[in-house]
Amino acid sequence: MRTRSISIATALAVVLSSAALVAGTAGPAAADSAKVLPVKSVGDMVVDGLHRLVYISDPTSGKIVITDYAGSVRATLTGMPGVTGLALSADSGQLYGAVKDGNRIVTVDTQTATPTLSYPLGAAAPSDLEVVDGRIWFSYGTNFGSLDISGAEPVVRLAQGSGSLLASDPAVPGVLAAGGNSGLAVYDVTADGATLRAEGSTDSGVKQIDLTPDGKQVLTSWGPNYSVGAYSTTDLAAQQGYPVGAYPNAVRVAPDGSVAGGSFSWYDPDVHIHRPGDPAPTREYDFPNTGDHSGADTLVDGALAWAPDASRVFAVSVNSHGTHTLRALTDPTKELPTLKVSAPAKSERAKKLTVTGRLTSKTNVPAGTALKVTRTDVESPNGRTLAAAKTKADGGFSFTDTPPAGGKVTYKVSYAGDTTHAAASGSDAVDVSRKATALTLNNNGKLYAYGKDVTFTAHLGTTYKNRTVAIYTDPFGTDKPKKLLKTGKVNSRGNLTATVDMTRDTTVTAVFAGDARYASKTVKSTAYAKAKISTSVSKHYKTGRIGSTTYYYFRKNTAPLFTTTMNYYTGRKQRLQLQVYYQGSWYDSGSEYFALAANGKSAVSLDAPGESGIRARMRSSYVNGSSGDSVNSTTHGAWKYVTFTN
Repeated sequence: MRTRSISIATALAVVLSSAALVAGTAGPAAADSAKVLPVKSVGDMVVDGLHRLVYISDPTSGKIVITDYAGSVRATLTGMPGVTGLALSADSGQLYGAVKDGNRIVTVDTQTATPTLSYPLGAAAPSDLEVVDGRIWFSYGTNFGSLDISGAEPVVRLAQGSGSLLASDPAVPGVLAAGGNSGLAVYDVTADGATLRAEGSTDSGVKQIDLTPDGKQVLTSWGPNYSVGAYSTTDLAAQQGYPVGAYPNAVRVAPDGSVAGGSFSWYDPDVHIHRPGDPAPTREYDFPNTGDHSGADTLVDGALAWAPDASRVFAVSVNSHGTHTLRALTDPTKELPTLKVSAPAKSERAKKLTVTGRLTSKTNVPAGTALKVTRTDVESPNGRTLAAAKTKADGGFSFTDTPPAGGKVTYKVSYAGDTTHAAASGSDAVDVSRKATALTLNNNGKLYAYGKDVTFTAHLGTTYKNRTVAIYTDPFGTDKPKKLLKTGKVNSRGNLTATVDMTRDTTVTAVFAGDARYASKTVKSTAYAKAKISTSVSKHYKTGRIGSTTYYYFRKNTAPLFTTTMNYYTGRKQRLQLQVYYQGSWYDSGSEYFALAANGKSAVSLDAPGESGIRARMRSSYVNGSSGDSVNSTTHGAWKYVTFTN
């Protein structure tokens, strides 16, 4: 605590000169799950439906990452420089990997995730892989060859045909499609080699090709007018493709013929699902933005794969930081309906109201489809199931209800979905009227001594069922937040009381949450508390009375010391006021503010006047706003009287 001083001589001069001191605030579907992948690149991706695993090659890191359907890494196989193409055996027992920089094909036991065998290919550096009738076909450069491991010794055949991209389908035995360099071909393949069936051309920029399970079309990731290209396997004549927008970069066909087309799109959907032969998408998926580029994450070239049961499409996206994410997109073959619900904005309690809505999709659901209806209100916070609503031919529906409870009433309508439509739901809320509630709280505007225990009484009038009131206290100042003081049922007279220790100005709030028939209500009462002030005087030689007033006596050359103690608040100052007695009257000599120490004390020394016969008085005050804060009400301490003698 630091001692400050003021001059009584200066104060007396001010008085005698008559001067005074002055103190101064349905779009594309989202991915069902997403997990960051520990890869630097993606060469290929295949899905093992038997073991529910996803295999992803990373050519840059020379490894294969194995995840479950949710994207959690189950194993990582390293030591495969440049590994790119992947393929599964017909029984999903073996995974084949094209180790480009090692000129070999490796096999991995899918049950144990363990590499088993390695097959060298001589000078051929394999990239893409396909399995047709048990033989492994691999591309290398602009050509392709085959690896037959069915006999006692592996048989490698090179230069079987042209094409860097390969495609086949288990449902189409003996057929292999090959493409690249704007060329496209279809081959009949056997143990003896590949026989060209048809040859044609396609647009440049193709990243991936696939064969439809009916064997009638080869699809390319880039076709005319930003589409997945479609070409007849008979003569490779162009047919109706699947528009996907700019810029197409992937295509995969499901066992049921559904087509997944991918596009490199910063601001549009990235994955587009089409039913066989339908140019209009059944469903689209738009990736979020997980980087710092203005555009969203984009699909890696060729990074699409179907689960064998078509329940998911897996896609790998990459953001502006080069972070790769595996995204499992659920129910891809199902349309994503939109269900809109419209209820009146307001209604009276216990009065019938009508809710309408419409279920829309690319293809309408059958008329008479049942929709689940749930009403949620203050008496049924977990929802109450009402009679089902039925759709009309255009998907419209309506139902009536008489809400028994007031307040916010929400009607949720749900469609369970079917084999071609995903589930959907929608909701709307009604503000149902309730009676006004009487709630009062006493002591508003009253001023209390520091530390007084004050009883606040909340009085609740007539209600329906709820008789609970909560009382909160919020002391002035930023260091003490609002908190719940008491909550409970009011007594038989409708009262609930709580006691507040008035050390600061305080706002007390009473809250009735409302019930089914009476509205919620909140009332506030702000009461005020004085500051706690005491001042001690020291260095005097005696005390005595002048008239009826007690004085502290000081020698004329002794400086009085006034020590003020006040309840502390950060930055608080006391105002020390000085008055001098002259010719029968007290004259204000002004005031000055002095900071309090952290213990709430402030010591001020009054300079000795050097002459006798002078009488003065001083008092310490807390002034709301001027003393550095506003958490107490203005409070004046008692006057301390001093006189000086020889």
